Amino acid sequence: MGTGARRPSPFLQLDYLYTPSSDVAADARMFTDVLGGRLAFAVEGMGARVAMVELTDGPPHILLTDHLEGDRAIYIYRVDDLRQAAAALKKRGLKGERRLEIPMGPCSSFTTPAGHRIALYEASRPEVLKHFLGRKDF
Repeated sequence: MGTGARRPSPFLQLDYLYTPSSDVAADARMFTDVLGGRLAFAVEGMGARVAMVELTDGPPHILLTDHLEGDRAIYIYRVDDLRQAAAALKKRGLKGERRLEIPMGPCSSFTTPAGHRIALYEASRPEVLKHFLGRKDF
């Protein structure tokens, strides 16, 4: 475990827990009916289902999806500058950057040597989320 002064962090906030699910509808019902969460949206498209559940008023919100491989969630952090934040993590030794796009903006994803999944995104399209809110495809 590291000691000493804390390095400046590129992370602004943990916004989403992107979570694999073998049955998104059933898991969404569990998070809403049993745990008391609010279903923000349940969308289906391009062969995938994604549901966003809000257990609290603020983030992180849970994104349940059937197209994510593996058993671990991806922690999705918002950053001010994606290129700068990704470069800072690579400089610290994180390898295997995978660049992709999520609805809210560009994203870089990493997996730690122990298998933890971390992603950074720049909220360049914040209005996109409003398009999904309230939508119930399933």
